[in-house]
Amino acid sequence: LWADANIDFVGIDNYMPLSDWRDGADHADAGWGSIYDLDYLMSNVEGGEGYDWFYHSSEAEAAQIRTPITDGAYGEPWVWRYKDMRNWWSQAHHNRIGGVRQATATPWVPQSKPIRFCEIGCAAVDKATNQPNKFVDPKSSESSLPKFSDGRRDDFIQHQYLSALYTYWQTQNPLSEVYGTEMVDMSRAFVWAWDTRPWPWFPNATGLWSDSENYARGHWVSGRVTHRSLASVVREVCDAAGVDADVDDLTGVVRGYTVAEVTDPRAVLQPLMLHYGFDAIERHGRLIFRMRGTEPAATVLPSETAVNDNLPYGLDAERSASAELAGRVRISFVESGADYRIVSEEAVLADESSNGVSGSEVALSLLRGEGKATAERWLAESRLAQDTVRFSLPLSRLSLGAGDVVGLESDAGLRRYRIDRVSLGDVLSFEAVAVDASLYERPPLEPTDPSMPLVAAPAPVRPLFMDLPLMRDDDAVSAPYFVALAEPWPGSVGVYAADSDEGYRLNITQTTRAQFGVLESALGDGPLGVIDRGAAVRVRMISGDVSSITDTRLLSGGNVALIGDGTPNGWEVIQFQRADLVGVATYDIRDRLRGQRGTGVKSWPAGSWFVLFDGIPSQLELEAAQRGVARHYRIGPTRLPVSDPSYVHQVHAFDGNGLLPYAPVHLRAHPSAGGLEVSWIRQTRLDGDLWDLPDVPLGEELERYQVRVSLGGQLLRQEFVDTPHWTYLSADQTLDAAAGLVTIEVAQLSARFGAGRTATTAVGL
Repeated sequence: LWADANIDFVGIDNYMPLSDWRDGADHADAGWGSIYDLDYLMSNVEGGEGYDWFYHSSEAEAAQIRTPITDGAYGEPWVWRYKDMRNWWSQAHHNRIGGVRQATATPWVPQSKPIRFCEIGCAAVDKATNQPNKFVDPKSSESSLPKFSDGRRDDFIQHQYLSALYTYWQTQNPLSEVYGTEMVDMSRAFVWAWDTRPWPWFPNATGLWSDSENYARGHWVSGRVTHRSLASVVREVCDAAGVDADVDDLTGVVRGYTVAEVTDPRAVLQPLMLHYGFDAIERHGRLIFRMRGTEPAATVLPSETAVNDNLPYGLDAERSASAELAGRVRISFVESGADYRIVSEEAVLADESSNGVSGSEVALSLLRGEGKATAERWLAESRLAQDTVRFSLPLSRLSLGAGDVVGLESDAGLRRYRIDRVSLGDVLSFEAVAVDASLYERPPLEPTDPSMPLVAAPAPVRPLFMDLPLMRDDDAVSAPYFVALAEPWPGSVGVYAADSDEGYRLNITQTTRAQFGVLESALGDGPLGVIDRGAAVRVRMISGDVSSITDTRLLSGGNVALIGDGTPNGWEVIQFQRADLVGVATYDIRDRLRGQRGTGVKSWPAGSWFVLFDGIPSQLELEAAQRGVARHYRIGPTRLPVSDPSYVHQVHAFDGNGLLPYAPVHLRAHPSAGGLEVSWIRQTRLDGDLWDLPDVPLGEELERYQVRVSLGGQLLRQEFVDTPHWTYLSADQTLDAAAGLVTIEVAQLSARFGAGRTATTAVGL
């Protein structure tokens, strides 16, 4: 296969283990000190499990009984070493048929083709380098943690895995004598996985992607490749200051750190030391950085302490007063993995009753769980720091210095202390503070969903201004309604208003997408005041959906919709009971109440707008004096400035139809001895559903009507009356030359609006 001329390279999915790490200090690899040690991981690229040895059983693995990989028959152990790419690549291949090595080699030419890693990768989870191929996905049957992992998130182990592979093959990569370049072509090593979904919306938009929860402990490098190792950041600070520093012991990743002003290196390092929990100690003219929680440098027995005048017993322990301590700690930081806003996390002692808080701000980008863990650690450290100890040792213990952790034996057992001060005299005098290694273990990070608004393209929205009648009794009577139609929805839409095309001010904001669509069939005239049970009108919803309701809900004001042509005055208010789904987002609307709120019944062609009046259409802020005055409006996404080209500019003058009186009903005209008797019943804009009253409330200041008589479109007579009755006297008919079919129009008057909608009837004279 590999010798075939059509194959240009040897492709490998490389998920080979780089560690065999266990918790504790008594396992086989513990001598390396840390699983993060880059030399340790690189030693296992061509070594360790799969190269030097293997586990012959699960019991052997648990006990770390390692069996060497050998090939006693032919002296070619590389045949059995899956990590031994070097020998596989540089040696002739002899098949073993039935365990017998064939004398004739295969056509493979040693060093003839490069090796490419088609996949490399490591999960961001505890001890992932033990089994880089393992992943956690509750929905997968293959979901599994790496061997001996406790399941905690660990971005640093992923960082070190990739660093180990790339660093090793940059320095230990043999050249081919056939094609002239390296054995392993690292320019074509593909890391699993970089996700094409945009970070940080993946993984934070959990409603869009079902695998978002897997990101925290998964193989993704999206959002992680920009992390710096803590050691590299500290080294950079020290190098800039000209300080010789040892940072090999530092572990962890820095997601982001801002130094806002020029300051000394100590001030730059202080926030890092506080969060990551490490100390700087001086040894032989060199600055050594050491993570807290390490094993004691020495153990001191009571019998070893030196007695002097200051310490007649060799050791003196103290505890400071609890009143000096804060029982509540708050840390503010930049939230990582979202939109980098400033957030705070707080820790409080269980027995804390005061509201006093000790606060601190760090210019670090942290996960919320990391920030909370830091606050909890600071609080615990402050309690431990109550316990201090002074002790003396003979000059033979001169190797101990500030920053070292020692274990002091007492009747209560071994307790750890960190040396803060050393004085040299006839004896060594130490001052130390109590520490607890468990405080510096990597905390489990609870999954959180950072606040991350979805991206919406700044596309223009379709504004609809609707000068509607009063839709609710508590609405502003003269203000028009507004709704923005957009797909996709930009998050929120702002309406800016001005008297001219400049100096715009925000008028209202719409934060929720409206439910709207268009008519796919025409809606003709229909009955007024009764349920229209005629043919269905078909509506295709662009956003949202509709549903059927009961008779009771219909008669209680449910399923209110607006049908219109998009102009401010071109709307009819309807209600509907049935909505039958007949296609994708398409409904047949039946059993309608037409011309509601006094809008009257009109005919609507296909393509007319259909907008649910579900609380989303809201009213503009419009003063009474601005009715009828042309004003300028700019409408667009609120996250963009009002000058952005995506904003739509319109000019409107609104009549304030919320003040418009409804048309009278039951208009009647019949001859009498004195002329033509005309009568009607008024409607009201307010509280019209109070059925226990003898008549509906008067919605205007005074009851007054305008009566007009016309013939062939020519006005013959106009009169004003204060009661719902008028007599067209015979003498007036003669004076007006009213003969033939005349039209009588009646409208209720408003002191603020004028004549309202008219009721019309035709009478032959």
